[in-house]
Amino acid sequence: MTLPENTQLNSALAPKRHSPTKKLVASGRLTSELVSKRWQVLDDEDVKDALLDSVTTEQMDVYKNNIEHFIGTVKVPVGVAGPLRINGTHANGDYFVPLATTEAALVASYHRGSKLITAAGGASAMLLSEGVTRSPGFAFSSLIEAGQFVAWIMTQFDQFKQLAENTTRFGRLNDINVNIEGNHVYLVFEYFTGDASGQNMVTIATNAIFDYILKTSPIEPNYAFLDANLSGDKKPNAHTLRNVRGKKVTAEVHLPPYLIEKYLHTSVEKMVQFGHMTTTGGLLSGSIGINAHYANALAAFYIACGQDAACVAESAVGMTRFEQTKEGGLCASVTLPNIMVGTVGGGTALPSQRACLELLGLYGSGQSRALAEVVAGLCLAGELSIVGAFCAGHFSRAHHKLARGK
Repeated sequence: MTLPENTQLNSALAPKRHSPTKKLVASGRLTSELVSKRWQVLDDEDVKDALLDSVTTEQMDVYKNNIEHFIGTVKVPVGVAGPLRINGTHANGDYFVPLATTEAALVASYHRGSKLITAAGGASAMLLSEGVTRSPGFAFSSLIEAGQFVAWIMTQFDQFKQLAENTTRFGRLNDINVNIEGNHVYLVFEYFTGDASGQNMVTIATNAIFDYILKTSPIEPNYAFLDANLSGDKKPNAHTLRNVRGKKVTAEVHLPPYLIEKYLHTSVEKMVQFGHMTTTGGLLSGSIGINAHYANALAAFYIACGQDAACVAESAVGMTRFEQTKEGGLCASVTLPNIMVGTVGGGTALPSQRACLELLGLYGSGQSRALAEVVAGLCLAGELSIVGAFCAGHFSRAHHKLARGK
């Protein structure tokens, strides 16, 4: 098929090879001189005043390990939900949970769900397992070579463990999972990462192993890459639904009918019916896992508390279930196998983010498992609140009232 000539369209879509009139100063360093030079290029004083305010200028140095090409900070409104009572294997108490979002009705919804859970005596929460993965891939000329390579790999665990743990004070290599696909071999290295979320930690550790493999393997791969997309890093995936990436937590609460009526203005029967219908809808849509809106809680919590917000893509995979108990109440549960949180490292030490973790009482070493259980309880609160809103016919009305100010 020959397309008609369109000079205007061709001109719009054709490559433009002239040099840009303005160029940014690119540097991983953060100095006031470099920031000033960037703003000279950007040349907008009103925008500069909004992003590079006096507090940001004063605190500028604290961001040096978290950002490149720094020009300022963005202020996201922070609300608080709670108290949320958690009766966990690591988290025990009433928590006020900071949530950073620009979505009206979100904090109000999680606050309502938190009050309901607390009124019922709290949510039981249990950390089931933890581990962060990285998955290099190796291509060979034949399946025979791939098999020989795997046979050698199986003799190297102790060496790999030593290499990995020489790169980190806190991480340790727990396991290696081998996957053969034709003449391709995928190795999934799983690590314990202590109180850090751990993505950078496992990347650096795996890179040390990867370099060793390329130098010493008796079977030389045709080509190889440090990550071959089997770990599920920052992507929704079915593999970790039955396993773990980060921290796997389950939480549940038992609610008598009168509390559902008082806080959600609906009934146990309707909540269960909604669960049945939306589970089928999720299956029809090809959803990985079944939940109403874990992503809302996770994104707002991750931003407030200095977590890697892109991990919401994988963390939002999980299962919500509603069941009517023999006594006529509601058993509501959530299972999240991909909670990627830390209480040290990353963005957790930045001023606002550290303040949010301190508000929870969960900043610093020894707190990451408790933080994961609180996150699971928060997601449970959100599931109850949003399902209650749909069942009571309040969902649209709440957004209309809170988002439009009417």
